[in-house]
Amino acid sequence: MGVLTGLEPERVFYYFEEITKIPHGSGNVGQISDYLAEFAKKRGLFYIQDELKNVIIIKEATPGYQNEPAVILQGHMDMVAVKRPGLDMNMEKEGLRIAVEGDEIYAEGTSLGGDDGIAVAYALALLDSRTIRHPKLEVVITVDEEVGMDGARGIDLSMLTGNRMINLDSEEEGIFLTSCAGGARVHYDFSLDVRMREGYGMEVVLGGLQGGHSGGEIHKERGNSNLLMGRLLYRLAKRMPLSLLEAAGGLADNAIPRETRAVLVIEEKDKETFEEVCREVEQEIQTELATKDPGVYIRTSSLGEGKFLCVTTADTCKAATILNSIPNGVQAMSADMPGLVETSLNLGILEVREGSLRAEFSVRSSVESAKKALIDRLCAVAGLAEGKVSVTGDYPGWKFRKNSPLRDKMVALYKRMYGIDPKVEAIHAGLECGILGSKIKDLDCVSIGPQMTAIHTTEERLCISSTRRVWEYLVNLLQDRS
Repeated sequence: MGVLTGLEPERVFYYFEEITKIPHGSGNVGQISDYLAEFAKKRGLFYIQDELKNVIIIKEATPGYQNEPAVILQGHMDMVAVKRPGLDMNMEKEGLRIAVEGDEIYAEGTSLGGDDGIAVAYALALLDSRTIRHPKLEVVITVDEEVGMDGARGIDLSMLTGNRMINLDSEEEGIFLTSCAGGARVHYDFSLDVRMREGYGMEVVLGGLQGGHSGGEIHKERGNSNLLMGRLLYRLAKRMPLSLLEAAGGLADNAIPRETRAVLVIEEKDKETFEEVCREVEQEIQTELATKDPGVYIRTSSLGEGKFLCVTTADTCKAATILNSIPNGVQAMSADMPGLVETSLNLGILEVREGSLRAEFSVRSSVESAKKALIDRLCAVAGLAEGKVSVTGDYPGWKFRKNSPLRDKMVALYKRMYGIDPKVEAIHAGLECGILGSKIKDLDCVSIGPQMTAIHTTEERLCISSTRRVWEYLVNLLQDRS
């Protein structure tokens, strides 16, 4: 018996649990892709599994629906795979340890992958059903959406016949998304001089932050552990000869980092000052983030005396200056849509080791020129310190469509079912709709999904009752011939 056995809709939760048993973090999608292909093969459904491991499955219309417009159902098979520090688990090889608490599903110690495993579960339950009436279904499940939308970028959709697409990659029930920001990943790489140094080793952990999705939660101005560590290093470097041995923080460019760890070498006589500065900075950020991120802390531990191959004091100062100079967070709010973030960036990954500083950013904007300007700004900061910069995963935004028969039909059905209008909104987070829209002529698209919280973090939760309601709405939408 499965953990989710007994929950309704039964087939949706059956397939969701099956998905959680398969490791499917971004870049590790071979098994889940093969599972989807085998699913289609066993049921005699037409399918394509391309070289990137994207999967397309097509199911013909049920009797009476042959003349209805085909519907594209779209989601992605990869998840942001993060775990709590110290958790003994290999997410590249092990399935998730899911559990139920009240009206929510979560994974013990890791992210859940409701984004976007629930889209795949909805699609499989529909494809598997022998009783649900529907038009022709063209299911498109892409790879590596979370790390640059490479699957959407490389997929061939020329065999599709539909131009109405329901994207199932949203996390708020009752909100219909109709446009989104474009984005890109920016990579920093700095060479740092290393030398042997006798000194006193100190470990610093800056953590206790909430983290979150850098698109959906950047406006909450939560602490970024990588940036806060840069602030601490800059303050320490002003007070004493400081050398970096190593540093690491964050797991994905599009997730706000929750914890950053650094190992530093100082002179033993500076240990008291070191602790004093750490306490000062801790008190400052605790005061600043008292409401936004109240759990933040800085913890130190002594590693003792020794000889260390570490970054020189001069280049440690350079690294601290770089980290203290980088823009981060919300850069501009939309003038057209009150409350919507227009432009932002997130320093999601920081790593210092073996004489190299590596950093990765997620840049987003609903204004293409503003996105390019922010990327140029990051390049300018790197250039001042003679760093290397590369840009990958550049994807377009998804423009609002004034005339949308699909949106009109979905809004009308929602009002009939629930007695209220859904909210029709734009989102700052990236969706694949813009890229796929460039491959499908006159694409009419709306994005929906059940209620989820804290996606991309170990606190991620999927609402059970919301999953049921969205399923019921989706089934009614496919059966509606009005």
